[in-house]
Amino acid sequence: MFEIRDLHFAYKKSAPVLNGLNLSLEKGEIGVVLGKNGAGKSTLFKCVLGLVKPQGEIEFDGQNLQKISRVERAKLIAYVPQEISFGDLTVFDSVLTGRISHFGLMATKEDREVANRVIEELEIAHIANKNVNQLSGGERQKVAIARALAQEPKMLVFDEPTGNLDIQNEKLIFDIAKKIAKEKHITILIAIHNLNFAFAFGDKFFMMKEGVIAHTGRADILNENTISDVFGVSTKIFDVEGHKGIVFGG
Repeated sequence: MFEIRDLHFAYKKSAPVLNGLNLSLEKGEIGVVLGKNGAGKSTLFKCVLGLVKPQGEIEFDGQNLQKISRVERAKLIAYVPQEISFGDLTVFDSVLTGRISHFGLMATKEDREVANRVIEELEIAHIANKNVNQLSGGERQKVAIARALAQEPKMLVFDEPTGNLDIQNEKLIFDIAKKIAKEKHITILIAIHNLNFAFAFGDKFFMMKEGVIAHTGRADILNENTISDVFGVSTKIFDVEGHKGIVFGG
């Protein structure tokens, strides 16, 4: 289980961003974080990744993540950002960099085998020797996921990973992430702007407001009242053959 208890954080000389946040996910669950810009989503992820030092407790399988090194944390949790940076590398070498927390000065045969396996699993072997900077946005995002999986993590953190993609590639990335969670039993924590994709993608939902989780639960927690409370907009929820969706504006 991944669990956050009573998390607080404030940047220097600023008002608190996180105000006693609580959150929990079971192994293999997809947790979707929703909220307006400024609600604290990115700061929450920085706390989980160890990029800032909050007050409170962050645990994975009973292990306190704040008491282990960043290298050890990288073996447990991998990150897929919205803005991707690779450098002037091939797809294979980019994916191999995901193994850095496992090797010292030089990648081993095992590290290369892991990179190749992940590349095959994500069906990007045909572009393995291409420069990442020459790829489309969807392909680059698949490479970013492959790089994260090469860490062999127990958890993936996605910070709005499809914000710059078209609808087709956005759906592709969500489908890949969902397959990873269910087949590899990897816990996923993801921030999503598109509420319709959130309905189709998430197992558990965390609706953030003013630095806390204001509403949490399964898909039924996303309703006209909670969406109005968190986002300040009027909506109607509809159901088509068992699939929920949202119309804005009532």
